[in-house]
Amino acid sequence: MARPSRDVIVAGHQQLTWEWWQKRKTSFNIYISQFVLDEANAGDLEAAKKRLGMLADFELLDINDSVTNLASAILKTGIIPQKAATDAAHIAVATVNRMQFLMTWNCTHIANAEITGEIKKECAKHGFVCPTICTPEELMGV
Repeated sequence: MARPSRDVIVAGHQQLTWEWWQKRKTSFNIYISQFVLDEANAGDLEAAKKRLGMLADFELLDINDSVTNLASAILKTGIIPQKAATDAAHIAVATVNRMQFLMTWNCTHIANAEITGEIKKECAKHGFVCPTICTPEELMGV
């Protein structure tokens, strides 16, 4: 729940995300993590309140030692820079909790085809199967 962006690409992402929530949300079991809640709580207080309200009914994924260890391992490879540690944590929590998909608009450090293969290898090295990492647009259905 952000104000419509003046940046045409961001505005397009906002529109696609709204459409996904309207049309596709019920096709999936949606889980979130504390990392998602922390990000939703940032920024404008009124917008944060709306975002948190939308997320209130979703089940929280467990953040445990396996999540912390996998996130650290991903960071140690250098695939994701230390400054983006939360991005590695998003991947780790989805992986350890055996999610089928990790949906995000973060195409720099998460939904990035240039690094996904390496992330999958690191997850497998630690005994996990990385979820399919994609954007809302990729989960709009056929």
